[in-house]
Amino acid sequence: MKKAIQFGAGNIGRGFIGALLNQAGYHVVFADVVEAVIDKINEDKEYTVHVMDVACEDQKIAGISGVNSTKPEAVEEISTADIVTTAVGLVILPRIAPTIAAAIELRQSKGITECMNIIACENAIRGTSQLKKAVYDNLSEEGKAFADQYVGFPDCAVDRIVPPVKSENFIDVVVEEYFEWDVEKSGFKGEIPVIPGMSLVDDLMAYIERKLFTLNTGHCITAYLGTLRKIPTIDQAIADPEVFAIVSAAMKESGDGLIKKHGFDAEKHAAYIQKIISRFKNPYLQDDVTRVGREPLRKLSPTDRLIKPLSTAAGFGLPVDHLIVGVAAALHYNNADDKQSVELQEKIAAKGIREAVAEITELKDTAIIDAIVAEYEKLA
Repeated sequence: MKKAIQFGAGNIGRGFIGALLNQAGYHVVFADVVEAVIDKINEDKEYTVHVMDVACEDQKIAGISGVNSTKPEAVEEISTADIVTTAVGLVILPRIAPTIAAAIELRQSKGITECMNIIACENAIRGTSQLKKAVYDNLSEEGKAFADQYVGFPDCAVDRIVPPVKSENFIDVVVEEYFEWDVEKSGFKGEIPVIPGMSLVDDLMAYIERKLFTLNTGHCITAYLGTLRKIPTIDQAIADPEVFAIVSAAMKESGDGLIKKHGFDAEKHAAYIQKIISRFKNPYLQDDVTRVGREPLRKLSPTDRLIKPLSTAAGFGLPVDHLIVGVAAALHYNNADDKQSVELQEKIAAKGIREAVAEITELKDTAIIDAIVAEYEKLA
């Protein structure tokens, strides 16, 4: 049987990528540091994915196992895998890179010349490329040469909402029906695996930015406006007429930038936006605004879901008024349990809003910075 290693046994790992790999006939080994989750996986060898949408369905994921990703046995498991995937968060990728590198070196010493492909399924632009660099930093020269020949690192774009819903069995998971997993065809080594639900694409950046500028942009603006209005969940926030109007307009602005940049069909993209908004309205997901809004400094960085679409649309001379409102709302995000939120508010208090905006976003256009500051003060 084919074997897959899924780094990250959290909700995304279990509810999305790990589930797809299992359904494609792989024995999935979940690698994580949370002993309780790994022990439960090894004890039950199965869990249930509850698809909660217009049509509800329970999917049994069976014949699985788990390993502590910090233990030596993780290296052994990875060394015999056909495919390795991650859903751990961008900041964790450098921490798992030495383990993956050790597995590649072990694979070389065993003389395994079947190709292995590694895909970082993270909410980031070219996450796999970032993981590859971290892995290569931990390889010997011989290991690098081996990896060049036998290890593929395809980049991908992923899209599925998997909220942290508590189930009776704590490794069961709730997901929406909709998902996308677009993987760059040219990044594979050897025979490309056939995985139902995985789409092979040539121009990945267009798909990455379509998702980042639409789902991620609209999702976080909904969360930040909902937080300001003390609305607890995404579905309740998007039901607020003012929030809906701002989010819809911001997604159109970001979409207009995408259409100019990538040549998307305007009607099809408008339909895509409406599909995304309908997903926000899903009452079964009960997605907490604090989950979606977490790590605001990352979300306000130049290449992420707020500033990148704003800069792109503005670069084509297009309106960005509602994206600016979204940025201003993000700057107000104040959550004592979120380290980045605390840092953000301390930075604003210490430097003032204008200097903080310029530093965090790296925007150079003073007119846009002025507009953000004005909206920030209006929202206050």
